[in-house]
Amino acid sequence: MAAATSVVVLDRGNNTTCTINLHGATVVSWRVNNQEQLFVSKQAVFDGKKAIRGGIPFVFPNLYPLSYPAQFGAWTFGPGHGFARLCRWSVEKPPERMASGDVEAIFSLMDNEFTRSMWNYPFRLTYRLILREKELHFNVGVYNPSKEHTFSFNLLLHTYFKVPDVRRCQITGLHGCTFIDKTRDNQIFQEGRDVVTVNEWTDRIYQNTQPEHIITNVVSGRKMRVQKYNFPDTVVWNPWLDKARDIPDFGDDEFPNMICVESGHVSSPVILLPGTAFEASQILQPFSSWVKNEKQFNKKNLNPRL
Repeated sequence: MAAATSVVVLDRGNNTTCTINLHGATVVSWRVNNQEQLFVSKQAVFDGKKAIRGGIPFVFPNLYPLSYPAQFGAWTFGPGHGFARLCRWSVEKPPERMASGDVEAIFSLMDNEFTRSMWNYPFRLTYRLILREKELHFNVGVYNPSKEHTFSFNLLLHTYFKVPDVRRCQITGLHGCTFIDKTRDNQIFQEGRDVVTVNEWTDRIYQNTQPEHIITNVVSGRKMRVQKYNFPDTVVWNPWLDKARDIPDFGDDEFPNMICVESGHVSSPVILLPGTAFEASQILQPFSSWVKNEKQFNKKNLNPRL
């Protein structure tokens, strides 16, 4: 693969593809039967410097620069949502068709001069994507190669789903969970609704959420199943009109057409001892309302094998 190539495409056939921009290993497109499942802003910048607005940015090692200073020790400055989405990742394994017909690729990122200027630890990230006929699998590995230093981090797959009208979406799997509400000075509340809807500026970190969420009324009125393993938190975000105006790479009128439902480990840090690894994964699956067995949950598929 030429060094100048900035995107990698997984092609499953039947107009089912996944496109990864090596800037941040950001998934910028996922089409199932030629229908785009992810939202990318029309104002998104693809200059290899700024984070890409939309798709699935990879958040590591921090969610916000100073929100949880106790978690980061020596971390005193750095971009919001971390540096992983600002780095150019390596293609560890180019797209390859498996015996099943599915296509997999593996990307990786190691510490470098840029990362050590903000976060002076050795690390290695691996990001394995598997494109199936109607599913997209994500397996994440974080490795601490040090022999003496422990580090802590947050991790989040900042998924922007494309929707016709966010006000018609409902999200399951959050009932009874406590959440940190960033729109109300990080106060903690408990979710009493069976399904969560979004009708205003929303920025919530739900804690200890269910391993499966169903989002209704996504593309073509379908549903989206989100299954996750070792991601205890779920972030729900939409900037709404006033906040959208404050985001330069986000159109003022785009907020009704996206909803972020993000699998992560963010309300508390992962503490990684020397020579150890952390693994997590998620599966995204769009389906029609009439599909049976909505509660199926194949934990075997979710266990990362990196």
